[in-house]
Amino acid sequence: MSNTILSELFNGQHLQSKQQLAMPLLTVNEDGYPHQAMVSVGEVIATDHKHLRLALWEGTTTTGNIIRTGQALLTLVWQGVSYALRLSLTPLPALPEATYARARFVATIEHIREDTAKYAALTSGITIELHQAEDVLERWQQTLQELLQ
Repeated sequence: MSNTILSELFNGQHLQSKQQLAMPLLTVNEDGYPHQAMVSVGEVIATDHKHLRLALWEGTTTTGNIIRTGQALLTLVWQGVSYALRLSLTPLPALPEATYARARFVATIEHIREDTAKYAALTSGITIELHQAEDVLERWQQTLQELLQ
């Protein structure tokens, strides 16, 4: 994934134009099976070309898996390319004054796999439609600001 795409997609700006994108975040549960969660651009922000920060709901299976293994795979389709980002994650300290309590992680991008098909164009990945977009976008903006603290 080029630095331009990474900085464009995960820059914490223009969330309204990116609100439809849902990205599977894959971890491995205690039984060794993959576990899938969904994250949005309101829960992931790039701090540089090699590092992301993630905000996840506390007490979830995904959060527990990341705390236990320190690993995840973030997948997405962006501008006609399928990406798989292999991540190593480290917990960040809790923010007691956070508006939305989240488990926060620093993610180092260990490897990026880009995939396209010569015989077909990828037109989208998983997309969503927010029920209360204004409220969600406000929450996302606050979450991303808190991730940078």
